[in-house]
Amino acid sequence: MATCMDKYIIEGGKPLSGTVTPSGNKNAALPLLAACLLTDEPVTLHNLPDIGDIVTMGELLSSVGVSVERLDPHTWRVHAHNVRTFELSPHLFGRIRGSITLAGPMLARTGTVHLPRPGGDVIGRRRVDTHFLALGALGAELDADGIFRLHGERLHGADILLDEASVTATENAIMAATLAKGTTILRNAACEPHVQDLCHMLCRLGAQIEGIGSNTLTIRGVERLGGGEYTICPDHMEVGSYIALAAVTGGQLLIKHAAPEHLRMVRLVFRRLGVQFEVRGDDVFVPAEQALTIVPDIGGAIPSISDAPWPGFPADLMSIAIVLASQARGTILVHEKMFESRLYFVDKLIAMGARIILCDPHRCVVQGPSPLHGDEVESPDIRAGMALLIAALCADGRSTIRNIRQIDRGYEGVEDKLRQLGARIKRV
Repeated sequence: MATCMDKYIIEGGKPLSGTVTPSGNKNAALPLLAACLLTDEPVTLHNLPDIGDIVTMGELLSSVGVSVERLDPHTWRVHAHNVRTFELSPHLFGRIRGSITLAGPMLARTGTVHLPRPGGDVIGRRRVDTHFLALGALGAELDADGIFRLHGERLHGADILLDEASVTATENAIMAATLAKGTTILRNAACEPHVQDLCHMLCRLGAQIEGIGSNTLTIRGVERLGGGEYTICPDHMEVGSYIALAAVTGGQLLIKHAAPEHLRMVRLVFRRLGVQFEVRGDDVFVPAEQALTIVPDIGGAIPSISDAPWPGFPADLMSIAIVLASQARGTILVHEKMFESRLYFVDKLIAMGARIILCDPHRCVVQGPSPLHGDEVESPDIRAGMALLIAALCADGRSTIRNIRQIDRGYEGVEDKLRQLGARIKRV
């Protein structure tokens, strides 16, 4: 686990090639661990990423009386035979954004939960209203006085229209509705791969959920869930990061077990930036020495890329796409719609030589290709940290990246994987 003093020293400018296998999806693993609270029988989860956020979630579960047994670095057995309802640790809760996914299952299991404010990346205001509006529709009562206090002795099904397609609010509503009395129809639901993973895991334990993969879910409440096993899907954010890494360094890369069915929009957007990759069964192959050229819109107009809820382009890959655009010939507008402070990291890319105009908190214009040079930068959040790491690996000279605990929160063993691809990187 990285400390606040840990940093990467990187010698860039070398093509990275070889074979890499992504870890399990962090954004699936967190709610799946929370969902283990819904049953008093043991649940075994496979392909958990061995990263800081997962460790924190395990500590949160242990703090409310759950038995968490680590069978190996990627396999945990979670047994929530007894769940205590006292207030969760503000220190642990404030470390990660995914901690809020404990709200739904703890409410459904115990009838009451007191939540501190969740933590996570500093990428602007991240509202939690949708969570409590959905849980309120299921019968919960909320008192908020610095601590969110939810009470609901017996939740009931409801027809709910979410005011935004929030991933974690959708997950909380799904988990709470699973044990509610009656049928819940959840409309404008998020349907990202990690939400689908949660639904499939709950069905494995005995839940009744229809419409998985769509934005309308029908959840028929059951009296109880059983135990079982489930394997978490690969992290498509990590896959997208490695595709971009190979493209900007000019290397040839084979990404094993890449779940290409989750990469269709990534493929469309990356093609607009001149990146080509092949799907080979369950693997993805990125050819070497691609001529990165931005594809203009019809009539030669400057194109744009923007993020959106699934199946749109993932917000968590926008930082990566900006680095990729800085190395492609042409001009493109990047529109980050979902988080108001995520683009502020581009000043670090500008210091490395990128030609980027930050228009406002949500938009920037990128003109490439820009030869990057090494610099000393700091990782402000998980995805920007990985973007800066990719920039450093294609830059000329030495770079130092501080605050790499942010990268460790979302990417397992990243420096080991990069060294196997030929990267000159060390942690100090």
